[in-house]
Amino acid sequence: MKKNRSEYNPSPESSPGSGQESANENITTEAAEKTPAVESETAKPNLEEELQEQKDKYLRLYAEFENYKKRMLKDKEELIKYGNESLLYELLPVIDNLEMAMKHSSNDISIGDQPKVSGLVQGVEITLKEFIKVLDRFGLSQITALNKTFDPSIHHAMAQVERDDVDENTVVEEFRKGYMFKDKVLRPSLVVVSKKSAVSSQSTRRGETTEAAVASQEEKEEEITINEISEEE
Repeated sequence: MKKNRSEYNPSPESSPGSGQESANENITTEAAEKTPAVESETAKPNLEEELQEQKDKYLRLYAEFENYKKRMLKDKEELIKYGNESLLYELLPVIDNLEMAMKHSSNDISIGDQPKVSGLVQGVEITLKEFIKVLDRFGLSQITALNKTFDPSIHHAMAQVERDDVDENTVVEEFRKGYMFKDKVLRPSLVVVSKKSAVSSQSTRRGETTEAAVASQEEKEEEITINEISEEE
């Protein structure tokens, strides 16, 4: 008799190889699920750093733009305020020439036809006054120099002269007038400044020495008097 042998055909699910493959697949799936989480945690600090860096750049750019606007506004204000500076400076020689003509006109009146010369001088004088009045409305003003204490910010010393009738460093003569444009020196005055003479300086020093000697003598006398009173007591 022939015996029927039952053939054992293991199913793929029950085979050892398929079980190992399933385990590997499960590990791979878990690793794949964990990898995005790790990457997201790593990327989060990087994103925050990048955002902070971009924020710093924006703040710096904003500050620079604000400074730029302030500079432009200041330049615009100065341009409006001092826009006529160069024009007024070029007109100063015209004023100098008219004033010089007025200064020497008194010598010319005695020569030739006096009424005609006098009328011409009067016309120049009126023109000069109106001209200065117009420039004054635009911010031009003369610097007062004569008999004033020398100020290097508005005066330019051309020479020094010995004068005992005025204080030292006093403006005693003006070669050329100076002008201010609003709060700015457009042209300093050319002046002569006084100084004490050598004799006067020596006298002053001698006077100071005498006063010091008298004061010292008075102090000594006072000391002697105090000592005498103390001895009597």
